[in-house]
Amino acid sequence: MPDIVVMFFVLGVVAGLVRSDLSIPKAAYDILSLLLMLTIGLKGGMALHGSLNAALLIELAGVTLLGILIPLIIFPVVRYVVRLSLADSASLAAHYGSVSAGTFAVALAYVEAHSLTTGGQVTLYLVLLELPAIMLGLLLYRRFSRDSRTATPAGLNKTSGLWHETLTNRGVILLVGGVLIGWLYGPNAGESVTSLYTNAFQGILALFLLEMGLVAAETLRGLRWGHSRLVIFALTAPVVLSSIGLLMALWLGLPAGSAVILASLTASASYIAAPVAIRAAIPEANIGLAMLASLGITFPFNVLIGIPLYHQLWGWLAG
Repeated sequence: MPDIVVMFFVLGVVAGLVRSDLSIPKAAYDILSLLLMLTIGLKGGMALHGSLNAALLIELAGVTLLGILIPLIIFPVVRYVVRLSLADSASLAAHYGSVSAGTFAVALAYVEAHSLTTGGQVTLYLVLLELPAIMLGLLLYRRFSRDSRTATPAGLNKTSGLWHETLTNRGVILLVGGVLIGWLYGPNAGESVTSLYTNAFQGILALFLLEMGLVAAETLRGLRWGHSRLVIFALTAPVVLSSIGLLMALWLGLPAGSAVILASLTASASYIAAPVAIRAAIPEANIGLAMLASLGITFPFNVLIGIPLYHQLWGWLAG
């Protein structure tokens, strides 16, 4: 049986496909996403309390390297194999180089349910993988675009503004802020506040996945026969990218839980931060196409099949 939180995602997909009137109000969804980001940050920060060392810096550097390499791998694949336009290729490189906070939350719940050893620094993986990928996607577009205006001072100012928007979006602020608060106070000093969030993590995640299921079903209704190459890519990319994450985890000597989370993140695709950034910076890109692949196909694959698969692959790889 899948973890119970995963069944809430299935319920949302089914409700969406049968066109039920079930819906999560936008205000409620905003609160759920805020609570989820803050809780993830707090849990990671408390686990980091008193455990900073040089080995941690090497680990985070390795994860950052993945955030740079994956968009560079994805871009030529979607450009020349899936045969997308330059704008859409850069868009998918940013989406698949970046990560899914929802997938991270499910992976975190999975490793906790299976009592797998993990470190608090896994929360930092989210930020380290997300930011470089978005910026690289934009740089790839500008590098190969024939539009000379992208090299003008106005284009540089736009990039500077995008850095600011990316670094100060609410997800990054809540994740990093939660990590800092959890790290400063630890599980004991801050228990009067942090326990309220950490104890409710599973319930918050269940409702968040219910909404994600509804959105995924709506996205899938836009699927057409002409999207066959994109569908194949969206189903195979998670397995290939997770293998890269597992190899990095093996090289870094990560424990099983951290390895599964890193593999799940490298296998995931952004459907929150990346669409916002790409829509503003590359208006020619078809965001619906990226959302179809990332949220309609890759996200359900990871939630329903991928995360347990990556756990099995780690067991085989680690011997």
